[in-house]
Amino acid sequence: MSEPQFFPLATSLDFGEVAAVSGVPLPEGADSARRVTGAAALEHAGPNDLAYMDNAKYVDALAATAAGLCLVSPRFAGRVPAGTTALVSPAPYHAFARVLARFFPTALKPGSVFGSQGVAPGAFVHATARLEDNVTVDPGAVVGPGAEIGSGTVIASHAVIGPQVRIGRDCAIGSGSTIQSALIGNRVIIHPGVRIGQDGFGFAMSPKGHMKVPQIGRVIIQDDVEIGANSCIDRGASRDTVIGEGTKIDNLVQIGHNCVIGRHCVIVSQVGIAGSSTLEDFVVLGGQVGLAGHLTVGMGAQVAAQSGVAGDIPRGARYGGYPAQPAMNWARESAMLKMLVAKRGKGSGGSES
Repeated sequence: MSEPQFFPLATSLDFGEVAAVSGVPLPEGADSARRVTGAAALEHAGPNDLAYMDNAKYVDALAATAAGLCLVSPRFAGRVPAGTTALVSPAPYHAFARVLARFFPTALKPGSVFGSQGVAPGAFVHATARLEDNVTVDPGAVVGPGAEIGSGTVIASHAVIGPQVRIGRDCAIGSGSTIQSALIGNRVIIHPGVRIGQDGFGFAMSPKGHMKVPQIGRVIIQDDVEIGANSCIDRGASRDTVIGEGTKIDNLVQIGHNCVIGRHCVIVSQVGIAGSSTLEDFVVLGGQVGLAGHLTVGMGAQVAAQSGVAGDIPRGARYGGYPAQPAMNWARESAMLKMLVAKRGKGSGGSES
């Protein structure tokens, strides 16, 4: 059985080109014409590979690497072995990402599952839908009446684009995703299985039962947003759910109706945000954070993983814990609890009944 190469190398680069792409000068005496034909982790890299290192956990792997070229932060530059050329960068991970994008451009976003261009046989595009030139629609995908899709966008197999949906240019809509009641900007990446624009969870509750409230808002997704696999973004109830420019959303995230997510936020996997909450710009939510409804998390705030947020968080604050509180208070509380447990254990002779 042959071994498939899912992301073929688009090009090779010489050391001088790698330096130019990464924005890092070659050290004096380095062979600028020597070529790099791949990228790999420190422990797997060979003489023709590029690697990077910026974490003290991997000091031993750096010292033993056989990589031909390694992007490394200044504090670890002295650990690079003699056979490896060091490119010293204040941000080696960012520099590595720039080079990797040149090597493997098809890994940046979902492409056509069918490997085709244009509207493939077996795709279903309504006669009133409007597609600009250079749109790809895979077999099994459905584009509803009145939908509009911009040039360079790929609609992968079995994605469903609902009536009147607008999708901008150079977007990637992953397999099996569903989009309705949504306006989507340019260069948006939507991974497989994402659900956008379904009902918000709205019911008028009473002792006699719960009456469904029609959800008549939309989802607005601005430019350069990325949404991870199997995430769900509900449409607004009487106003719009908004995802701001450049925001990155991981897999398995739930965003409730009427939420407003600011620009360049980072929302890690399994976060749940209840309806009508607001994240201002550059907010970071760690994995499995839960937000109650009608809250505001201020600009630049960060919330630690598995925290439960029940109240507003001020701009620039660092919060953690359950219920979430300022990170310093949370750390002190955890330390005191450990001390009390240890003290109690000593007082009882350290034995268990």
